[in-house]
Amino acid sequence: MKRNNRRKILAAVLVLLGLPVNVIDPAQAQEKLAAYNAAIGESSISGISSGAFMAVQFATAWSSVITGVGVVAGGPYWCAKADFFSFGTSLLNALGPCLSGPLDVNDFIAKADAKAASGAIDPLRFVSRQKVYIFHGYNDAVIKPAATDAAAAFYRHYLGQDNRGNLYYQTAVGAGHSLVVAQDSPSAGLNKCNENKTPFIDACGHDQAGIILQHIYGPLNKPGPGPLTGTMKPFDQSIYTKPDGPIWLSLAQTGYVFVPAACENGEACRVHIALHGCEQDADDIKIGRTFIDRAGYNAWADANRLIVLYPQTVASWYPWYPWYPVNPKACWDWWGYVSFSDSYVTKSGLQIKALKAMLDALTSGATPAEPPTPPSAPIALTVIDTSDIAADLAWTPQAGATGYRVWRAGSDGQFTAIADVAASGFADSGLAPTSAYRWRITALTNGLEGSPSNEAEAVTRPAAACPKPGECRWGN
Repeated sequence: MKRNNRRKILAAVLVLLGLPVNVIDPAQAQEKLAAYNAAIGESSISGISSGAFMAVQFATAWSSVITGVGVVAGGPYWCAKADFFSFGTSLLNALGPCLSGPLDVNDFIAKADAKAASGAIDPLRFVSRQKVYIFHGYNDAVIKPAATDAAAAFYRHYLGQDNRGNLYYQTAVGAGHSLVVAQDSPSAGLNKCNENKTPFIDACGHDQAGIILQHIYGPLNKPGPGPLTGTMKPFDQSIYTKPDGPIWLSLAQTGYVFVPAACENGEACRVHIALHGCEQDADDIKIGRTFIDRAGYNAWADANRLIVLYPQTVASWYPWYPWYPVNPKACWDWWGYVSFSDSYVTKSGLQIKALKAMLDALTSGATPAEPPTPPSAPIALTVIDTSDIAADLAWTPQAGATGYRVWRAGSDGQFTAIADVAASGFADSGLAPTSAYRWRITALTNGLEGSPSNEAEAVTRPAAACPKPGECRWGN
């Protein structure tokens, strides 16, 4: 019997018994998402934990419209290996190898290749131009480096040598299993940097939201000290899950979107989707809207005409409703709990379809972009973050440039050209820990090289070793 037919029969039985068809408070229902002047091709996505796995799935399935992805404590595409015959096995994979390894990245590459060949996901050439940020805190006691290493290997395969600088992998921050914020000491609702507990937001003095957004979009305006001008709006997620009710997808009735005032006024904006992890949904009585309000995205969004979409899952585990998804911790579906097949990593996956419908709604008011105005100043180069062996560089693009040359100087002070890239950003890897470096950029126009940018300098972090994640020292 088809799932929709089973649901209709179950709903009819529940009505006859006087029981609720959906475990939802109708008073929570909100209006639909508004349309904004935001080009869908400039959209991006990030997530933590189960949200990171879903971010990889969505960004791979819809790589033609997703320009960048942030993966915080998450693993590769199709990590749990769910298909029609393996639901029990996929859950064991999710709780086993996907958290601690071992993982063979060739399995995930083969699955992505097969899905792209069948048309179930976008052609993978679009993945090769994505900007990718991956993070593993060395105090993470939930997910071991094997998972994020596999995610990095998955992306390196598709980025190739030419776009290797699109991937930045940070492993030298002493965070637990968490999203990391710029606050450097815990406060109400936030953890110490090395903790692994709800709300899974750790105060490490590390502005992760800003780093993710700048890795994807290049240098952004820093948030100001004043109150935000934008508005956080609830919306009715059931509009985007039809013909299913949201509970059948383990999605909440209400989602949220942060909209800067400039976007409300019709200015050109971009959309970033921020996915919470397990036990971080707004319906969780322990944390409520902590992720939405305190993850750090809103201040950067407000200063840079970025709309932030916060879709919401909901815990769903009702033994008396046998066809509801079994998802007691409100995780995103990265082991096939909705469809019991491998569709969950494709465009037809029900959670992915709902997220895409939300993104389509927000970007449906886009107007044609005006031709770029040549910059009046040279390229502005900045180092947005460093790990022990890498530095994440970003610069303002130059109109008419066909590429950029990256130059690096070490302790000898001599600059050497290390890469020619197409994007206005580069993750320089293979560096030495606790070492000083300088960089500069030159624009290339049909092979001709322009004047150098400003010099940016940074010192890499110390190499991290943590035999007991959750108990190691962090910071200076």
